[in-house]
Parts: sequence; structure tokens; C-alpha cells
Amino acid sequence: MSDEVEKAQTASDTGDTIFGKILRKEIPCEFIYEDEKCVAFHDVNPQAPVHFLVIPRKPITQLSKASENDEALLGHLMLAGKKVCENLGLKDGFRVVINDGKLGCQSVYHLHLHFLSGRQLNWPPG
Repeated sequence: MSDEVEKAQTASDTGDTIFGKILRKEIPCEFIYEDEKCVAFHDVNPQAPVHFLVIPRKPITQLSKASENDEALLGHLMLAGKKVCENLGLKDGFRVVINDGKLGCQSVYHLHLHFLSGRQLNWPPG
């Protein structure tokens, strides 16, 4: 079992997360994008030459726990990621990954979108 799978198997969907601490500026982080609804920053454990996260300021634990009221926010997160990709010059494409729950390998229970690029990604991914 990989380290990330092990983390996902023991992660909890209760309590504070590292992303909450980043949003409150308790942990330093250089944002590559920021607006009133979300922030983006490079992943500290990149899985591709370009790997950044987009997280909502609203603490949604999982995509599967988002409500109908979150519809506009979820679209906003995708478009914010697209803007970052454009700013980074990712003209040849990228992949967006959302891990959800233990089987989805989610280790931080604050919704986050992974944007990966900079090399040919393989299929199937998992």
C-alpha cells in the first residue's frame, strides 16, 4: 500500500485540516491565485512537473457532501483552475482530479481539486 493510500485509510472527516490552517494564514503558503471564493497553490508533494491545488474558502469536506447550494461554487473552482492553467502557459492540456473518501484516496477532508500537467499523463489513471 502506498503512503497516500495509507493516509487515506486513516484520515478523518472531522476536525480542522491543513487547508483550514492555510486559509487562516496559520501555515505560510504562497497563493498562485486568490479570490473571494477560493485559493490556488502548488502541491508540496507534486505528482507531475506542474501540480497545483484549488480549494474553496468554504469548508466542504468532500465533493460527495456538497449541496445543491454549492453548484455555482463548484463551477467557480473549475474556472479558477482553468485561469491558473492559462497563466502558467499550459497550452497542451492538463488533468483535474478530485479524490473523494477512502476509496478515492482522500487524505485531507477539505474539498480540493488537483490540476496536473507538464508531462504526458497515462490512462487509466488509477
